[in-house]
Parts: sequence; C-alpha cells; structure tokens
Amino acid sequence: MSDRIVILGAGPTGLGTAYRLGQLGYDSWDLFERADHVGGLASSFTDEHGFIWDHGGHVMFSHYDYFDTLVEEMLRGDYDEHVREAWIWMHDRFIPYPFQNNIHRLPKDVFLDCLMGIVAAQQSSQPRRDFSEWITAIFGQGIAAEFMVPYNLKVWAHPLEMLGTHWQGDRVPNVDVRRIVQNLLEDRDDVSWGPNNRFKFPLLGTGMLYDRMAAALSKPVHLGSDAVRIDLADKVVTFADASRTSYDHLVTTMPLKELIRCIEDCPADVSDAVAALCHTEGLFVGIGVADECPSTKCWMYFPESNSPFYRVTYLSNYSSRVTPGPGHFSLLAEVSSSAYKPECASDIVERTLQGMVASRLLTPEQAETKIVSRQLLRVPYSYPVPTLERDDALAVIQPWLMAHDVYSRGRFGAWRYEIGNTDHSVMMGVEVADYLVGGNPETTWALLPGEEARMKIAK
Repeated sequence: MSDRIVILGAGPTGLGTAYRLGQLGYDSWDLFERADHVGGLASSFTDEHGFIWDHGGHVMFSHYDYFDTLVEEMLRGDYDEHVREAWIWMHDRFIPYPFQNNIHRLPKDVFLDCLMGIVAAQQSSQPRRDFSEWITAIFGQGIAAEFMVPYNLKVWAHPLEMLGTHWQGDRVPNVDVRRIVQNLLEDRDDVSWGPNNRFKFPLLGTGMLYDRMAAALSKPVHLGSDAVRIDLADKVVTFADASRTSYDHLVTTMPLKELIRCIEDCPADVSDAVAALCHTEGLFVGIGVADECPSTKCWMYFPESNSPFYRVTYLSNYSSRVTPGPGHFSLLAEVSSSAYKPECASDIVERTLQGMVASRLLTPEQAETKIVSRQLLRVPYSYPVPTLERDDALAVIQPWLMAHDVYSRGRFGAWRYEIGNTDHSVMMGVEVADYLVGGNPETTWALLPGEEARMKIAK
C-alpha cells in the first residue's frame, strides 16, 4: 500500500497512529496539529513560577501490553509509580474510595440509611432506563442521595436522566452487601478496587510521554496547522493559512462537532446527528503553595455543594519535579460546565479557593499568605457525555465518515467516554494504523451495532 495517510491532531491518538505507522515501516503520512505543542488534552505546561500543570487529573494505567511497553520505551524510567490513595470529602471527613465499600466511615444514621437503601434496592426490580434510575436501582436511595447523584451531577453537568446506562464498564464500582458489613465489623478500609489502584506518572507531567513520542517519529509534526475545510470529494484538507494537503485516508482526532463543521456539503442527517452530541467544558484550577505538603493523598472527590469542583489532585504527590522545589505543593481542581450547569470563569479561582478552605485542603493562613501560583486552564471539550441519544447519533455519523475514507478516533473523535482514557486513545491510533496498512480489525474502537448496520448500507 502506498496511499497517503493524513493525521489531524497530535494528541495521544494522532501520535499513536504516526508512531505505529513508523513501526510498520510505512512512510507515506503526515501529522498536523493546530496548537504549537503536541499532547492535546494530555499535554503539560510550566507556569511562570516553576509549577508544571496537566490539563486535568491524568494518571497512567493500562489495559494493554503494547501501551505498557511504549511507556517504558519512551520514558526510560523517568516516572514515579504510586499506589492509589483516593478519598471522598463529605460530612466533614474524608472517606476512602470507593464510597459504597466504606460507608462504615459515615455518621451512624447516614450509614444505616445507605445500607438499608442497598438492601431495598436489591429486593426490588426498579427500572433502569437512564443513569439516574440505574443509580437508584443499583445503590439504593441512601447512596444515591448522599454521593452518586450529587457527585455525578458535578462531573457530567447534565441532568442524569439524559445519560445512558451501558457505558460504565470499570468506571463505576458495584455493591456487595456482605463486603460492606465485613468492613464495618472489622473496621476495615476497602481501597483496592479498580484498574487504577496502581499508576505511573511521568516526572515532568503527563505531556512528557507525548513529547517523547513526537521526538521519536520519523518526521516532525506540522505544528500550528489548523484545519478549517475538508473536501471529501477531492480528498483535500485546507488549513487556516490557506495551505492545503491531499490524502487517500484521513485519520482525525478533532471533536466530531468541529470536524463536521469543516466538511463541505455535509448531509442534513449527519449535521442533525452531530447536534445531538453533548459534552462538558473543563475549568481546571491550579493552586501552587509555598509550604510543605500536608497529605499523602492522590486525589479526592467532592459531592457536596460547598465547593464548585468535583475532584482535586495533589499533583505534587505524583512527582517532586512538578513544583519549583522542596517546600512547595500543588493542587489541581476540576470543574465541569455546560449549558445545564454554567460555571462563571471570572470567579472560579476564588470560589475554588473558598472550597479548598471549606474542605480543609488549605488552611485560611495558606490561602491568604502562602499561594504563589493561581492558574485557570479552560478546556472547551473535557468529557464526551454518554447521553441516551449518543449511540443513535454515532450510528449516522461514523459510517458516513468511513465511507468517505475518514476515520474519526480519540476521546472526542470517537465521542465515547468509555474508551476515553489515554491508553485507549493511544491504542485507537495504533489500531487504525494497523487497519489501514494491514487490514487488521480495530478492537478498542469497534462499530456499535447501529453503526455496523449503517456501514453495511453505506458500502
């Protein structure tokens, strides 16, 4: 095969595609990135005070041997490895994660409500037509009211009745009454659940991995190349500076909403389907403090209303190299915003500081005299929301794109939260390269049933 492959977006998926093409000995490709750096949502930057920040709370854990090997080859030991220490702040205390396994840490009356809610849920056959109903049916009224509903409303910034029920996978732990009672009787904290209970973190932030992937490519990334128009008939991409490039196959990691806007003469049913896709904007607040770190925690969840953030990471606990030096620590708070839950960016840093004091992440003295860095990172596309209409929309969009030799992959190219981790994203790129060069089927990204039916029609 000598077809020309053009890749749009040098985040984990685009870099994964280009890197794999190089491994396969395939050289007829070019990678274009609209920013002045690689990494996309997984990039890192250093502020004027010497703190390194990620775009959100990233950690590296993997479902793939290929990704594990890639990390070792790229970082060559330049990472720290951690055992997860995740907590939930509520009722004026920290409770180990996952919440439902550790409800014995709650006040006794709240614990009883949560436990009896689980028992009642397991004895009933409540409907599970949307995520809100699913939460109550699985966890019961107590846990739903105390944690699952308020926390997920903060994360998704959409009514939970809009979300589907089949995307959770290993993202949402289930409940085990016997285990919960044993934890109570033995006064035992249950903290081992989940695929990320051990994780790695590059010494200079998550972006370090992708900087090294870019450096290992056989040709440089075309930075500052903003694709503004795609002609599917002539197979030409036009960039903001009026330069153009032709392709035989186009791999794009652009958010689907932006991709479709770039395509000339897009059919009405595809445009309508894209309009049904929902996402959140991320407001990420970095607070750098000139003081000794008071905790060994990794990250913490915040369901209560006295703070705007849903999660805060002690980023400096991941690597000592992300602060200016000893005697400093850093906190990274994550806030979701949408039309359903708008957040004002002009005061979000101040509201975050107030929330950090209220939840004892900072003392009043630290908040007043010890902060040396305040950063606000705005990410227009943070979470692709798995709404009830999502799969039907994708079943229209993806087969139409693939029928025109366009492969939309990655966190927002695929628009599937359940395969949106960085390891998933890299592997989507690797697997689409394998498919284009060798015809090997993709496995991380695969046609959903509705997409598969549409693909047969398109062919």
